[in-house]
Amino acid sequence: MLIETHAHIDDKQFDTDRDEVIARAFQGGVEKIINIGAGLGSSQRSVVLTEKYENIFCSIGFHPHYFMEYGERSFDKISQLKALASSKKLVAIGEIGLDYFIPDRSVITEEQKELQKKGFILQLEFAKVLKLPVILHCRGSRPIAPSAYREAKDSYEDIFEIILNFPELNFVWHSFGGKLEFAEKVLKKENMLFSFSGNITYNKPNAEIFEVLRKIPIEKIMLETDCPYLAPVPMRGKRNEPSYVKYVAQKIAETKRLEIEDLAKITTENAKIFFGIKEAN
Repeated sequence: MLIETHAHIDDKQFDTDRDEVIARAFQGGVEKIINIGAGLGSSQRSVVLTEKYENIFCSIGFHPHYFMEYGERSFDKISQLKALASSKKLVAIGEIGLDYFIPDRSVITEEQKELQKKGFILQLEFAKVLKLPVILHCRGSRPIAPSAYREAKDSYEDIFEIILNFPELNFVWHSFGGKLEFAEKVLKKENMLFSFSGNITYNKPNAEIFEVLRKIPIEKIMLETDCPYLAPVPMRGKRNEPSYVKYVAQKIAETKRLEIEDLAKITTENAKIFFGIKEAN
């Protein structure tokens, strides 16, 4: 049995068949699902999902682009986010972090970065009060040139610098895509884990991400789909869903030369410990 640690099944793409998607996951080897908040609306919907389904848990949080969309007004909305903290199946704050990639091909400004950082820190303080783990969203900026991208101090380093100020919190780097050198730095911290999604199945065999996977102990890894995005091979191009987490598990097991049963057992236990999920729930 697997735990899908990062899904967005509240997304409108599931409005016509959400019950069927969830049933497929539970019938196909998924034991539990963590549904992730990425804004006020999605956080509210995530809480509602946990009330309807026994084995769905949730996180609440504002994605960094939320602060780009709403600007200074977004800070006032955090009080509404806090009102959701009474949910009995709330297991994390997230996804929160920094995202310097602008879809319209523009280059992020320093002012926009500071806006994201302020929102990120406010939510880390919230997580600290609640004593909940944090799901990190991190995406680097669009490179002006490959050499500039390698040299720039980007979102990964900025997040790392900020979270060092919160040693009492536990973190998972959602859909990790950082370099090997950065992964080695993260591995030195006891309070940080990694999760991987379907995009690892897109890479060529010699891609650096597989060096990263081989370097990270299996006790530091969790599985996710990030559905409805990043559908893994052989489902690439289709809408992603929680049942496809098995393809992520298979790719990691293959890379680390583990039996799939062993990988499933260890990553499931990692998730239960990280999110504080007890069987009584």
